Amino acid sequence: MKSRIKQLAHIAGAVIVIAGPPLPAGAQSGYPTKSIRWIVPWPPGGGADVLSRMLSPKLAEALKQQIVIDNRGGAAGNIGAELAAKSPPDGHTVLFAYSGTHAINPSIYSRMPFKESDFAPIIMLSSVPQVLVVHPSVPVKNVKELIALARTRPGQLTYGSSGNGAFNHLTGALFANVAKVNIVHVPYKGGGPAAVALLSGEITMILGEPASIVGFVKAGKVRALAVTGEKRALGMPELPTMAEAGVSGYAATSWNGMLAPAGVPAPIIKRLNDEFNRIISDPEMRKRMLGNGYEPVGGSPEKFGAHIRAEIAKWAPVVKATGVRVD
Repeated sequence: MKSRIKQLAHIAGAVIVIAGPPLPAGAQSGYPTKSIRWIVPWPPGGGADVLSRMLSPKLAEALKQQIVIDNRGGAAGNIGAELAAKSPPDGHTVLFAYSGTHAINPSIYSRMPFKESDFAPIIMLSSVPQVLVVHPSVPVKNVKELIALARTRPGQLTYGSSGNGAFNHLTGALFANVAKVNIVHVPYKGGGPAAVALLSGEITMILGEPASIVGFVKAGKVRALAVTGEKRALGMPELPTMAEAGVSGYAATSWNGMLAPAGVPAPIIKRLNDEFNRIISDPEMRKRMLGNGYEPVGGSPEKFGAHIRAEIAKWAPVVKATGVRVD
């Protein structure tokens, strides 16, 4: 498994085609008329990539077209998101959206390459409590012991993230701020590379998406201490929340969804929304998503758009309080 993650982490930018069933006669008469480009603004191996490859075959089947997964990592998701924003608004390009990129980056980056109005919301796929995970060599069994260790070794413990300004960068900075510890941030180019670094012992800990690390937790290769949500995660109910573990007032939950370039016709947005709602409502898919730490949400495009706007307003003062800034 470790070698597989390493392989994925080294092929950032890879384009993978997921084929749908053969096209029936006359299928070119309406949407979609060609393959769908699914932009993942992160390298292979991370949580965004895992969920995209979980859902895209079902969308390919529903639309009777190929889905082309296009990994475009960098700048905490901004590079891939900008690419999607500038794509033709014909419904043949969709973007995997992440809370860090669309709710937090506007407060962190002094120059953003896109505005949220450049996108048309499709659906909120899931909410994702992060998991605090440490390398097994770290002599702690819970969060209180980790905080105590960090205070005896100021500046010596490290936490990895998907990149400067990423959601798990901010969750780590918030943890350091609330727990009053000095831990060092180490940015990577995605959740996959960060997971590889944790496995090798290059870094001490990660506050990351379950999908990129849950397999290693189950295999005993890393140690999970807590989840970051306000309540226990449905897929990992045995883990306490950070607040339950002793970090009072700490809560941070990311989310994932799908966007399209602004200007995509409303009937196409509705078609995609209907298909995604159906896909994530399937009992077997719900089970798979929960097993990887994704709690299915669904709903209308309007609901997702309102959620993004509320999240931008919510995180702005948090970013200011933590002092995280990327120029």
